[in-house]
Amino acid sequence: MASHDIRLSVAEERTIYHVADIERAMEEAASNRNEALASYYEKMRQRGGGRFLVRPNGADMIDDLYDSCPNFAEVIDDLKKYIALSVAGNEPMSFTPILLLGEPGIGKTHFARELAARLGTGHEFISMSSLTAGWVLSGASSQWNNAKPGKVAHTLVHGDYANPIVVLDEVDKAGGDSRYDPMGSLYSLLEKDTARAFKDEFIDIDIDASHILWVTTANDERSIPEPILNRMNVYEVPRPDRDAALSIAAALYREIVREHDWGFPPEPADEVLERIGSLPPRDMKKRLLAAFGTAKLEGRNELTAGDFETARMGRSRKIGF
Repeated sequence: MASHDIRLSVAEERTIYHVADIERAMEEAASNRNEALASYYEKMRQRGGGRFLVRPNGADMIDDLYDSCPNFAEVIDDLKKYIALSVAGNEPMSFTPILLLGEPGIGKTHFARELAARLGTGHEFISMSSLTAGWVLSGASSQWNNAKPGKVAHTLVHGDYANPIVVLDEVDKAGGDSRYDPMGSLYSLLEKDTARAFKDEFIDIDIDASHILWVTTANDERSIPEPILNRMNVYEVPRPDRDAALSIAAALYREIVREHDWGFPPEPADEVLERIGSLPPRDMKKRLLAAFGTAKLEGRNELTAGDFETARMGRSRKIGF
């Protein structure tokens, strides 16, 4: 990914768990001879419970997403409002949880990752289609063999920030049965009041998860429980039109050329831009990289539309952007 002009300042340190609670829990874990839990508590004690809350310092910090993700203009417009409020109040970055709803291949996952890069608070990417039990998010009881913390606690304990972006990809495809609902913990995590005292089943210590910035994606909202939908701002993301596809293609070409010293011109030829823009967003980058390789094998420092006819790499699988 190309380097972005991320203009952030670090706000006050916020306590997400209390070391005194950890020390008391360490004594109990030692008496129960739970070495895995005691070891994790020791890591938490050494790190301390303070994490930074990051605040933006300009409402224009995500403006370049209009070029790289033009079909997400409505989402960007609303996020800029939240950023403006954070800047005005000199407050940490915060926004209502987001659900990006739309057909496969329109760039939902790509947008979530690009947003995380601009905000600079760090992020955790979780593919909900691979989850079969709620403990993946909220941890498993330390009484179980091979138990460990969930993704939420792990992100906060090992990260540097109290307000990272957590991307839940394909929430409509979460598996499991009613006893181990993968989305069960979201009922409390998506509400700030209850998220302030989130309790991971493994750690069993209150953790303040109320500052997490939630971005979720789905193809179909019908399988998502209504109480979950009500906790989020839902955006129906359209398929890119021709102009939007060309904008995405141009931004992606420029980003790749900036990242590498391959000798290609900073702007693509019109015929190349048209060829890239004709591809589904999810295929653009891999086909572009293969086309660059094709040109180099033929001793050229510029792309032609023909490079994309021989630029297929492997078999395309519909597993996300």
